[in-house]
Amino acid sequence: MTPTLQDLLLEAFWETLIMVGVSALIAVVCGLPLALLLHATGPGGLSARPWLNRPLGLLVNAVRSTPFIILMVAIIPFTRLVAGTSIGTGAAIVPLALAATAFLVRLFENALREVDPGVVEAARAMGATRLQIVWKVLVPEALPGLIAAVTVALVSLVGFSAIAGAVGGGGLGDLGIRFGYQRFMPEVMATVVIILILLVQGLQSLGDWLVRRLSRR
Repeated sequence: MTPTLQDLLLEAFWETLIMVGVSALIAVVCGLPLALLLHATGPGGLSARPWLNRPLGLLVNAVRSTPFIILMVAIIPFTRLVAGTSIGTGAAIVPLALAATAFLVRLFENALREVDPGVVEAARAMGATRLQIVWKVLVPEALPGLIAAVTVALVSLVGFSAIAGAVGGGGLGDLGIRFGYQRFMPEVMATVVIILILLVQGLQSLGDWLVRRLSRR
């Protein structure tokens, strides 16, 4: 039975959600500890360690500055090692997660820097340990900024997932290229674009709402 256009759109939309959701989850889980480490080991941090901060910062910047399409190609051997293949939705998650992690590390670090130093000093004066300051002061105080950073990363990941789809990663990008461009079906391309716009708007609105709620608290 030949799948209908609606079936193809639903499948592609689901693949895009999987790519964006899983890679974002991996990026948050890996990016927050790295951002905390960079913040703590930086100048004026809880435990300044220039010998650790500088190389780690350079590595993060190197990944961030690499265009996503080049990053995808450059880490194909690593992608095959992790996912067993370099094609498909599962394989696309590897470079997406790596790019999003580097992106989030810097955004998270900026959010942590915006925490009032007086709050940290007050916690120190009360005898709080470094770990307590990190998880009971820094992270809660920076939470609106952290959520805003995740929102920006999710929006960027939607665009990255479309690029991944164009080179065999599946999802809406793949559908738009295969049917909308290669088979000269402009209505498919237009539908894909509209879905991507609505997805981005939905993610941005949800993120803004969460930031407003947390900021009022």
